[in-house]
Amino acid sequence: MLIVGAKGFAKEVLEVCNQQNELENLMFYDDVNDDIGNQLYGQFPILKSIEDAKEYFQNIDNRFTIGIGNPSLRKMMYEKFIAIGGVFTSLISTTAIIGHYNVEIMEGVNILDGVKVSNDVKIGLGTMIYYDSIITHDCFIGNFVEVSPNVKVLGRAIVQDFVHLGAGCIIFPDINIGKNAIIGAGAVVNKDIPDNCIAVGVPAKIIKNRND
Repeated sequence: MLIVGAKGFAKEVLEVCNQQNELENLMFYDDVNDDIGNQLYGQFPILKSIEDAKEYFQNIDNRFTIGIGNPSLRKMMYEKFIAIGGVFTSLISTTAIIGHYNVEIMEGVNILDGVKVSNDVKIGLGTMIYYDSIITHDCFIGNFVEVSPNVKVLGRAIVQDFVHLGAGCIIFPDINIGKNAIIGAGAVVNKDIPDNCIAVGVPAKIIKNRND
């Protein structure tokens, strides 16, 4: 397995790999940061060029996941590593509770400890769900969504692609969160949020349109 990124969220993903006994031939990829050396924790090699990653896919293991939180960067890394033969792979913590009925989890999803996902839920490509978040029944979570710790998404809510849900926010039932929206930490969303908007507060109010 190759983890794209070698800081921050990549360290959280490493713990899930440890739970899943996926440490053999595990490597990281980081061609941006010069201060990380050649190994993480003195154990896991850090690849530094796309040519090295391509060789890894061809000769060792073609699976990769993304250890970067930002939704747009996750999409960029997905496209970059798929193009050289990588297979986008989900990692789900052994302590997460996933419903048994009509749950669809797409490729490249990262689900961390303590997450609960109910029945009739779809989670899109490359989405990340952080510690102790709850996705209740009949919810739809789009592609490359970032769900921060302790978020609650309640029945039939829709969270569109590239949304960032801040820590501890609550999305009420039947709410639609538009593409590229950002919901602030601790916000309580009881009305639909259009595309590209930033909303904060209790109840959540739109404070900015990202297009502006």
